[in-house]
Amino acid sequence: MNDRRPLFAIALIMLIALVPSFLLKKPAPKPVATADSTASVRPDTAAVLTPADSGPPVMHAAPGDQVSEEPESPAVPEDTVVVRSPLYRYGISTRGGRLISSQFLHYKSLAHGDTTAAGKPDTLELLTPGTALIDAKLAMGTDTLRLDRVHYTASIDSLTPVLGNATVTFTGESNGHVITLRYTFDPDDFRIRIDGEISGLGASGGTLLVGMGNGFRESEKNLAEDHRERAIVTKQDGTKLTRILSLKPQTPTTLSGPFEWVGVKSKYFVVGVFAYDSIGPKSFTGRIGGVQAIARDATPEKPIRADVAATLSVPASGAFGMSWYVGPMEYDRLNHMGHDFDDVNPYGWAWLRPIIRPIAVALRDLFIWMHHALGLGYGLVIVAFGILIRLVLWPLNQKAMRSMTAMQAIQPQLTAIQEKYKEDPPRLQQEMFKLYKENNVNPFGGCWPMLLPYPMLVAVFFVLQNTIELRGVSFLWMPDLAQYDPLFIIPVVMAVSMFAVSRIGMMGMPPNPQTKMMSWLMPGMMLVFFSKFASGLNLYYAVQNLVSLPQQWLIMKERKKVLEARNAPMTIGTKKK
Repeated sequence: MNDRRPLFAIALIMLIALVPSFLLKKPAPKPVATADSTASVRPDTAAVLTPADSGPPVMHAAPGDQVSEEPESPAVPEDTVVVRSPLYRYGISTRGGRLISSQFLHYKSLAHGDTTAAGKPDTLELLTPGTALIDAKLAMGTDTLRLDRVHYTASIDSLTPVLGNATVTFTGESNGHVITLRYTFDPDDFRIRIDGEISGLGASGGTLLVGMGNGFRESEKNLAEDHRERAIVTKQDGTKLTRILSLKPQTPTTLSGPFEWVGVKSKYFVVGVFAYDSIGPKSFTGRIGGVQAIARDATPEKPIRADVAATLSVPASGAFGMSWYVGPMEYDRLNHMGHDFDDVNPYGWAWLRPIIRPIAVALRDLFIWMHHALGLGYGLVIVAFGILIRLVLWPLNQKAMRSMTAMQAIQPQLTAIQEKYKEDPPRLQQEMFKLYKENNVNPFGGCWPMLLPYPMLVAVFFVLQNTIELRGVSFLWMPDLAQYDPLFIIPVVMAVSMFAVSRIGMMGMPPNPQTKMMSWLMPGMMLVFFSKFASGLNLYYAVQNLVSLPQQWLIMKERKKVLEARNAPMTIGTKKK
């Protein structure tokens, strides 16, 4: 189930801006389809996940076929090749060439109890114990080659990429096939390039089923929020997000390709795979044939984990290639992967994304620039950011408030016309437009200036609610700007400042019970909705309200002058004779 709180919150924000002016006046999943570029493998021997399989995915043949599967090899010591750079520490097992550890050295686990012996937050480990990425099997007609069981010999015990890309090679043999895997690492990125060769495949090649794990280790303070964001994201003509919560437990779910890439994400971290052909890393004709997933959680209503595997074609030559991204959802790094991989962490809903995404990216870049170029902590960046946005929007808000003041000034006359001509709609419309023209009033002038900035305000909502840069960052009494304020101080400040803005805006206006009620109701509703949102987001809106107080005060003084000029200090709309 999708979390609809942001939708309600944004709708509430728009309601707050617009209501005063008005008061004053899923399909069933399809089977995996093989692209033209995939290997020629019999449809009835396609790889599938099964509910009974608690380990890596297995291959199943058609009824009546005999499936030859490599038996378990005798026990061989399993070693781990450690690859370390300033960004990460990966561990690759010599059994299956699987990625069994993925630590991100610039990030700490925020989960309760996940600490070092000294009691400090431990380095974030993405994978749960006993799970792995890139545990592969190859279907060749009725045979299955269990690459995940092959015991490889590594070309090196450990690897430390420093000045450029570095490679470790794994070589193994299974059932007469020689398998070679080359892992290439970039010291400055979370990209892992994998090139493989399998001998003796025959003319039909095969289909590779590559495991993408069964969920991430619990590493966030707010587990419920992280669970809501867990999803499978695929890129075909566009990106499509399938939440883990939406999967039917213990039932295979297939997503048909071909896909350019497939990602499995939480709120802040992602594992993505890109398939390439044997021509080289620049080519992208090789595609991911499809995705298979099974939710396996004990609570069937709300699964939070799923075994996920991607299918890739392997040609007769036995050569294949793929790139992986295993790391944090830092926008610049996602964008560097190309192929719209940055959309694996989408801003907003699909129908709104074409408008919101460009604005959100620009605002996020400005946000990060202020942090690095000005040397400000992220809390101060949010404060400065809120002031800056309010100053940018000042002219539009000024125009909207003046237009509303002008509408309020003619409200009694407008009411009299509506009462006089209520039985004659054409004449009523004519007289209303005549009144607007005589007083130089645009009836929509108070709405459009406030609607135009809303794409930016909505973009800010998603940036501050989801950006990884705020994760674990403290400010004043708030321990984590990406989590809600445990003392609920900043949501209260936000609501009180909103109430103050509203009350000042009502000064000098004729009594209006509806407006007075809304001035109490809206801040209360915002307090309820936003109390569990990120404290950084609440801080931003609180700053916005506080900075808008002087503008509201100036407009109120301007309104009083208008009233005095009309010799109607306590009423609006009486013309001076």
